[in-house]
Amino acid sequence: MIDRLAIVKQRFDEVSDLIIQPDIIADQKRYVALNREYKDLSALMEKRTAYFNLTQRQQEAEEIIADGSDPEMTDMAKEELEEVKAKLPELEETIRFMLIPKDPEDAKNIVMELRAGTGGDEASIFAGDLYRMYTKYCESKGWKVSVVDLSEGTAGGFKEIIMEVSGTDVYGTMKFESGVHRVQRVPQTETQGRVHTSAATVMVLPEAEEFDIEIDMNEVRLDLFCSSGPGGQSVNTTYSAVRLTHIPTGIVAQCQDQKSQHKNKEKALKVLRSRLYELELSKKLEEDSAKRSAMVSSGDRSAKIRTYNYPQGRVTDHRIGLTLYDLQNIVNGDLDKLVDEIQLHYNTEKLKVSGELI
Repeated sequence: MIDRLAIVKQRFDEVSDLIIQPDIIADQKRYVALNREYKDLSALMEKRTAYFNLTQRQQEAEEIIADGSDPEMTDMAKEELEEVKAKLPELEETIRFMLIPKDPEDAKNIVMELRAGTGGDEASIFAGDLYRMYTKYCESKGWKVSVVDLSEGTAGGFKEIIMEVSGTDVYGTMKFESGVHRVQRVPQTETQGRVHTSAATVMVLPEAEEFDIEIDMNEVRLDLFCSSGPGGQSVNTTYSAVRLTHIPTGIVAQCQDQKSQHKNKEKALKVLRSRLYELELSKKLEEDSAKRSAMVSSGDRSAKIRTYNYPQGRVTDHRIGLTLYDLQNIVNGDLDKLVDEIQLHYNTEKLKVSGELI
């Protein structure tokens, strides 16, 4: 660990020097990347300082005990040594996890897409429940949520809803929510009181910045149409809604949330850029089989990842075999326990792959 921390210190000094260089500041893409790295390394440097302070205290206490000439000092040193030995393992474990190479996407904002799956009206209602759950969770983290596009279900909820979430390390926190979410409960539309199983699909895409993906607007078809849904007369009578189609890939993004055509185009372009970026990212991950084998399912649209069982009040994450009997709080946005356990599992797997754990 000391060798790894020495490398961290060397890199921190390099990055500290680089981010003040005029040519780096002029290169926006590299400057942003280095600033993110500097922030991560700064946190590690704090832990490094704490680690060396503890080991220094340990060494001094051991020397006093070995000397043994002053009984009072020896007793104090023994207490000091016990305190240090209690703190060191936890700090070492924290540093091990922090030393895992960070996914450069983790710091990005996200575009989140929720879609009703099998189950008819109940699936749309469930997609609405997931939207409320994620919105409350995001608010608890201090993140900003902005709806891009939506299609309401006939009995409530959404057939589809797309939103942007911005804040600190949003993608790193939310990326494992991608997949099929199932609900088992008696639907509002059920008259016999039978439990049904319905599903909704969640996709979490890292929001691509302009320098991540350059879009040739000559390859994008722009369609304008009248918005539907709430928003007043101007929304429904003007061609403010925007649909963008990327001709080479056939990927479509649209936005009708804003009254301004310009703002809708801007939001739709963000979604289009993120979808194209995810396409490139998927290709990259496919090529990196070692990385893929170490990952919890984080992007498979067809993977059943979680079941919300209302009669038993439980939520089960199938990827890590975790069951929590706390459904009411979870659907009200208290996702910390689930998210933390999945990230812990993922980081532990990465540690095993990198040979840090035996």
